Amino acid sequence: MSEYNEIDLDNSLTKDEDEREKIEVRLLLEAVFQMYGYDFRNYAFDSIRRRIRHGMHAIGVNNVSALIEQVLHYPQRMHQLLRYLVVNVTEMFRDPSMFRTFREKVVPFLHTYPHIRIWHAGCSTGEEVLSMAILLHEEGLYDKARIYATDIDEDSLEKAQEGIFPLSNMKTYTHNYIQSGGTKSFSDYYTAQYDAVRFDPSLMKNIVFARHNLVTDQSFNEFNVIFCRNVMIYFDKTLKGRVHQLFHESLSMFGFLALGDRESIHFSEFEDSYKTVDLSEKLYQKMK
Repeated sequence: MSEYNEIDLDNSLTKDEDEREKIEVRLLLEAVFQMYGYDFRNYAFDSIRRRIRHGMHAIGVNNVSALIEQVLHYPQRMHQLLRYLVVNVTEMFRDPSMFRTFREKVVPFLHTYPHIRIWHAGCSTGEEVLSMAILLHEEGLYDKARIYATDIDEDSLEKAQEGIFPLSNMKTYTHNYIQSGGTKSFSDYYTAQYDAVRFDPSLMKNIVFARHNLVTDQSFNEFNVIFCRNVMIYFDKTLKGRVHQLFHESLSMFGFLALGDRESIHFSEFEDSYKTVDLSEKLYQKMK
């Protein structure tokens, strides 16, 4: 996300120019959906427009109409634009207190299950998925768990499957791990080589990576836990409602839903279907 702040885009549009650009943006989003199946039409408009402008800057066009032409006729331009439409911001054990709370309040339930299915929706490049694999390993649960890691962005999924991350990130990740209640030495889980680290392949054995679009795709299994953290902040009310319905359909009874710190099930159609496990960590349990 930081790269979005580094480019000073011209926001001094006249009223007519602003209205024209709004129409262009809607046409672009419709074209992207019709041509490629990526549906950003119900994302928060101001946010998606900012990202489109940054995509314009990177591709080298001066208006959205020109971008539409590029996207429709040159698939590589769509691939380039997608990097800006999909926001990938993540780190291992991000928000450590949430992982600590998960250990304390959810893991005891998981110990009672013969099998565990966990869905990381919007997994990005896989840092939080690996974090969950490590947590389950330390709690003696990994061998009976299957983690489904999905994202709309195929490039991110490829990176996630590699399990390779910059060595420069390890100081932050180690701090997060310790704060999350980690019980071992974090460095035991990876091997460093030059400026990168590769995590132990055994952590990947029970992870299934797959492309899934929260906007258009349906439920594909029943899960004991669903993680979807800081994804819906970019959605409008209609799309949030659709995703909440998808998660409710996908969670088993007494299953757990973990959302991001700026997200909530409150004011959704399914608010009464959950009890709050921990309000500050946005952790909920399905009760009906």
